[in-house]
Amino acid sequence: MAETDTDIVPLDRLKRRGDFLRVARGAKWATPGLILQAAPRPPVGDPAPPGARIGFTVSRKVGGSVERNRARRRLREAARLVMPARARPAIDYVLIGRHTTLTRSWPQLVHDLETALSRIRIDVTAR
Repeated sequence: MAETDTDIVPLDRLKRRGDFLRVARGAKWATPGLILQAAPRPPVGDPAPPGARIGFTVSRKVGGSVERNRARRRLREAARLVMPARARPAIDYVLIGRHTTLTRSWPQLVHDLETALSRIRIDVTAR
């Protein structure tokens, strides 16, 4: 299936703690390699349709800084490959790394993200 420019949603980054907390109250889907959280983006006075935004987090339970950074890099690359074609506009996503994010094979990790995106249910009208 060929992708067109209309299928691709631009991705911005979530950086503020308040955004992460708001998304944590939204929908959630867990897979062996990651946890995906999603919530509608709050309305802004900007008339331009907002693209999707994404944030990444890995807790200390995963390991030391080297392991956490490696898990975050794997999540960022998986998101770079999967999210532009699958993310919905006006939705904020947070990818949470798990200990298995480090050991899961690359095809399985990408499949986990695709599965989570296809299964998560987000009520966009609940803005």
